[in-house]
Amino acid sequence: MANAGLFFTAAGVGLAVAAPVGPMGMLCIRRTLTEGPRAGLAIGIGIASGDAIYGLVAALGMVSVSQFMLAYDKPLHLVAGLFLLYLGLRTLLQKPATDAATLDGDASGTARAFASSLLLTLTNPQTIIMFAALFATLAPRGPFSSGVALTTVLGVFFGSIAWWCFLVAVVSGARHALGARLRRMIDRVAGLALAAFGIAEIRRSV
Repeated sequence: MANAGLFFTAAGVGLAVAAPVGPMGMLCIRRTLTEGPRAGLAIGIGIASGDAIYGLVAALGMVSVSQFMLAYDKPLHLVAGLFLLYLGLRTLLQKPATDAATLDGDASGTARAFASSLLLTLTNPQTIIMFAALFATLAPRGPFSSGVALTTVLGVFFGSIAWWCFLVAVVSGARHALGARLRRMIDRVAGLALAAFGIAEIRRSV
């Protein structure tokens, strides 16, 4: 019963961290519109996996990992910023995809989407700080067993992935109602937003 309560608490934390719209949300929306729900879900699973890793680190109280992330805060912001800037510029410069394989998201593209979103999530020191703050007030007191650790990770993952599934479902539903021209316009706006987020991250690294 206690583990069930912890699961829902962790799920709520995962949902609270995932839901605010930011660069990852823009990336998920953009890939869902241009490549289909498979690519969008790959982005979401990558983010949820990163959230689950950070949730475990925060819940276990792994101070050394937290200190490492904070010590290399600026380089991590630089890496994330450069990658977001690259994704934004690539979006602005690439030609519209028209073939079915690209529009539905091929296997290699799905794997790249997962890897890129996982990398971006893990290079964000603010994520682990947020998890640490939330778990400091919400996590149960007492010894942290392997069962509690597993429950925490699963809760955070399912809370996070629930948001991304919802977002992908909404965007996928609207995707076919939008014309190709409007989808392309949204894609350009998403590219500009990603580039802007990248520049903001780079500025934070200076």
